[in-house]
Amino acid sequence: MKYLRSAEAVCQGHPDKIADQISDAILDELLLKDPYAKTSIETLITTGLIYVAGEISTDTYVDIPNIARNVLIDIGYIKPEYGFDGYTAGVITTINDQSPELALGLSATGAGDTGIVVGYATNETENFMPLACNIANSIVRKIDELRKEDIINFFRPDGKALAVVEYEDGIPKRVDSLTVLVQHEPWVSEKDLKEAVIEEVIKKVVDNKYIDENTKIIINPLGRFIIGGPMADTGLTGRKTIADAYGTAAPSGGSAFSGKDPTKVDRSASYMARYIAKHIVASGICSKCKVELSYVIGGEYPISVDLELDNTNIDKSKLIDKIKNIFDLSPSGIIDMLNLRKPIYKKTSVYGHFGKSNEDFEWESIDNNILGELKNE
Repeated sequence: MKYLRSAEAVCQGHPDKIADQISDAILDELLLKDPYAKTSIETLITTGLIYVAGEISTDTYVDIPNIARNVLIDIGYIKPEYGFDGYTAGVITTINDQSPELALGLSATGAGDTGIVVGYATNETENFMPLACNIANSIVRKIDELRKEDIINFFRPDGKALAVVEYEDGIPKRVDSLTVLVQHEPWVSEKDLKEAVIEEVIKKVVDNKYIDENTKIIINPLGRFIIGGPMADTGLTGRKTIADAYGTAAPSGGSAFSGKDPTKVDRSASYMARYIAKHIVASGICSKCKVELSYVIGGEYPISVDLELDNTNIDKSKLIDKIKNIFDLSPSGIIDMLNLRKPIYKKTSVYGHFGKSNEDFEWESIDNNILGELKNE
């Protein structure tokens, strides 16, 4: 049986990703000074303006306007002709304390929010991610790298990639299509731009064995893409959930990640669900696994745990019981197990939250002791 799976990814300068990076940069700065800070930060980006709102509970102080502007400068919004830059953008903040009802009602170990989260893993790639996700993220990462290192001087900060992979009997066989949108300087020709994307991006990061004569490669389908970023569109924290997660290979859960401290299970439990799914697949129990956890605000443990495996010979109920014994699924247990009170979150906010090799991302590590426990009958 043949079917398609897709994934999208966006460059650092995409408006929604700017918002994610600012929200997580603020979170990192708070956790650096107060590891127990509680946050739910939303950032809105529009032409010439950054609007930061939400809730923060902490006794420390961070300079939000300075953090926001530094994020823009680091991305590369440093030229007035972009219509938006880190030196002149206005910053408005409307930050409140945590709701008093929540502060009184939540225990130190209970879930900071109600939510449904999903984790996924597959053995089709070395990092246990869907192939389409790896391809899309690799393309936008390469575009950003070429631009920021000034290897290609006509790329601008905004951009997007969409990868569609064809499967046969559950195995990825070929790339059906690649679509790449790259913001660019007005003086570059369409021919030179497309040649650069094909030769310096696609051919460098996409394994040639997946490309054939029927693979459709589409670059800037509307032609010119000069006006981009916040000058062309608004950006908002949490609006790229499918790019943050697993593309169409698995649901992305009920809420966004960025701007939220680890007591918010929509973030931390999503990382734990990925951690569990990755261990199940790495143990050889199955080749694909989806983990679903549901939490109620203030609850110590999830009210439901479910699995979806591609191995029908496994007793799912027994495996779920084993998971509950091996993994501490309480919010405090997740935070401790994955070491989440560190300022690591801005690095998660681009190129997806999963599948990256980073020693700070404990949810991407493999614990051999856990593998042994999963394998034991």
